[in-house]
Amino acid sequence: MRLVFLGTSAFAAALFARLDDAHRPVLVVTRPDRPAGRGRRLTSPPIVAQAAELGIEVFQPADVNAPDARERIAAAAPDAVVVCAFGALLKEPLLSEQELLNVHPSLLPRWRGAAPVERAMMAGDEETGVSIMRVTAGLDSGPVCLAEAEPIRPDDTYGSLAPRLQALGARLLQQTLDERPPCHEQDDSQATYADKITADDRTLDPDDPPEVQERIVRALHPHIGARMQLEDGSFLGVRRARVGDDGSLELLEVQPPGGRPMSYADYLRGHARA
Repeated sequence: MRLVFLGTSAFAAALFARLDDAHRPVLVVTRPDRPAGRGRRLTSPPIVAQAAELGIEVFQPADVNAPDARERIAAAAPDAVVVCAFGALLKEPLLSEQELLNVHPSLLPRWRGAAPVERAMMAGDEETGVSIMRVTAGLDSGPVCLAEAEPIRPDDTYGSLAPRLQALGARLLQQTLDERPPCHEQDDSQATYADKITADDRTLDPDDPPEVQERIVRALHPHIGARMQLEDGSFLGVRRARVGDDGSLELLEVQPPGGRPMSYADYLRGHARA
């Protein structure tokens, strides 16, 4: 089976790596290199290194909908084009030219959009999952071909939940490609939206219930990171926290501005000496 894989993020790269040989793409299409980090060094999307390790050709068009990009995809003669966390809107005529299947880590129509895993955890959902859907012009609104739930455990972080969803997504994708199950329209009236995580979303509000703050910490660890604003206007990264016996938020591991992760107890000792 000839596949083209459109993906960009670390989540997409990890799912891509789990595909078996029978479903190994012949071409990876991803976003252009961009400045990243404090030094703003030009950095490739995570999937580029993964594709290089497997010896798969990578194509990084400025616009995947442009004629040259569509021609490159068509030249690979794919049986299907797989999309996972690509990070750009796919438009006509690409939508009509290729069969596009999207691997979306939520139980659609709940949590359409950019940050479904984080939003499910932040909302206190007891489960999430993966949906395989046909890509249409709407935002994650196409017909769903296959879906399966995955529990969100009380101690899950993004770092522990994401690998389970990646494994589930790879399995469901391969099953969809092999069995071609019928796809069913979503109920738009049940849709919720997972907006991209902003700086405000990362910043813990001390007026929020401790349970809400603790869920934010888990949902953003370790890839984005929650934080608390200090009196001087800087931010203390919060890597681990729990709701204490007294019902307050108890910090366990933090990261000072410009510093390394440490226990909150060590941070307090160092702060007291300062």
